[in-house]
Amino acid sequence: MHDDVYRYNQERWEALVEADALFTRPMLDLDAERARNYLGLERLGLPRDLAGGRVLCLAGGGGQQSAAFALLGADVTVLDISTGQLARDRSAAEHYGVGIRTVQGDMRDLSVLGDASFDLVWHPYSLTFVPDCRIVFREVAGVVETGGHYYLMCANPFFSGLTHESWNGEGYTLKQPYTDEAATCYPDQDWVYDRTPSGRVVREPREYTQTLSRIVNNLTREGFLLTLLSEVRGERDDAEPGGWEHFMTVAPPWLELVWQYRPGVLGS
Repeated sequence: MHDDVYRYNQERWEALVEADALFTRPMLDLDAERARNYLGLERLGLPRDLAGGRVLCLAGGGGQQSAAFALLGADVTVLDISTGQLARDRSAAEHYGVGIRTVQGDMRDLSVLGDASFDLVWHPYSLTFVPDCRIVFREVAGVVETGGHYYLMCANPFFSGLTHESWNGEGYTLKQPYTDEAATCYPDQDWVYDRTPSGRVVREPREYTQTLSRIVNNLTREGFLLTLLSEVRGERDDAEPGGWEHFMTVAPPWLELVWQYRPGVLGS
């Protein structure tokens, strides 16, 4: 049985595919070096040699990361809620002449993957689309190999739901309570897809806040060790206040985290 969270996310992402949103456009101009630079494996402290490595792109359809990993010789599986997104992964795979396995499903239930074990689970921005991140972490722990890595990009918990539109003339006003599972909704940025009157109407993202303590403590409990934490921030000192570039210099909107699965190392 699919719940309202599943149905909302599936409907929204199918609409984003039809609107040709930025995150749904396959990358069709990659070679091995460009793929490596795009993924930033060295910066993240992840193995550069992925030949034969088993990679799961979790809630990461669209023909972008999957294509990059496949070009580096990885055995790639993509799990995504959107059949449209998965179709774009297959399109990218055909373009490059590589094999990519696509699986339609929910990040909160990875049983569809069977007994598959992955050396790397690559999880781009999507964690905030579900209320309880602990369910996702439990599922990831069930499919990653001991010694394998989990890359997670997520909303910066301290600024989740805040955008450049919160500019008050002096700063960006925080209004969202800092708590777990608070629902938040805000308009897509102009650069996500065509927002002109002739463009397709897409429902706004429905997201849920996750505190940093819940993220860190529960990944640790599942047996993960943190190896890298990076804040994704803007670097334009001349950015105009009240705009997205300036907002990014004041309130880094995203975090990148790399975890290694080492169950038992920290004890029970």
